[in-house]
Amino acid sequence: MIDWNQIDTILLDMDGTLLDLHFDNYFWLEHVPRRFAERQGCSLEQAKDELATRYRSVEGTLEWYCVDHWSRELGLDIALLKAEVDHLIAVHPHVINFLDAVRSLDKRVALVTNAHQKALGLKMERTKLHGYFDAVICSHDLGLPKEDRDFWDKLQQVEPFEKQRTLFVDDSQSVLESAREYGMGYLVRVLYPDTKGPVREPGGFEAIHDFSEIIP
Repeated sequence: MIDWNQIDTILLDMDGTLLDLHFDNYFWLEHVPRRFAERQGCSLEQAKDELATRYRSVEGTLEWYCVDHWSRELGLDIALLKAEVDHLIAVHPHVINFLDAVRSLDKRVALVTNAHQKALGLKMERTKLHGYFDAVICSHDLGLPKEDRDFWDKLQQVEPFEKQRTLFVDDSQSVLESAREYGMGYLVRVLYPDTKGPVREPGGFEAIHDFSEIIP
């Protein structure tokens, strides 16, 4: 699937790719609705319905990923609520072995995430993964989500890479399509982002169930 001699740079997504998406899915679909229902004095089902509508309205935008946006929108301290269930934050199987292997090949490894800085900080503190990366780029610092084709031009300005000699791994179909449109040389989709959820379809991309399949 990958000719490592042809790759200089490795760009890695965080949530659903390196980390189990179960934390995020549980947080937004169960924990936040429960706290929102308590605050509003409504039923859990009513809270879930209302939040689902609000989520859909900003899906794929920076606001969807923004802790501060949802704190304002919902009247909840989202960062504090994340800390309440941070025991669910987990690194996917074989990720550490993969990171050790690619670093030993002297490749440049960067984390490129849509996660808000507050969520990123919590997850790096919990997983201790930050030491594996030469750079950590948050889309909020660039002003565009990875779903936007122009994100990659902005990324080039802060983290230059040669498109055809770059591997990008993500679990999101829309993000991978954006990277493909930009001309990224090697694209791999993670099919099992949430270990408690269903396996996804490749959607036209090279795909893996876990990182053991592409350890050099």
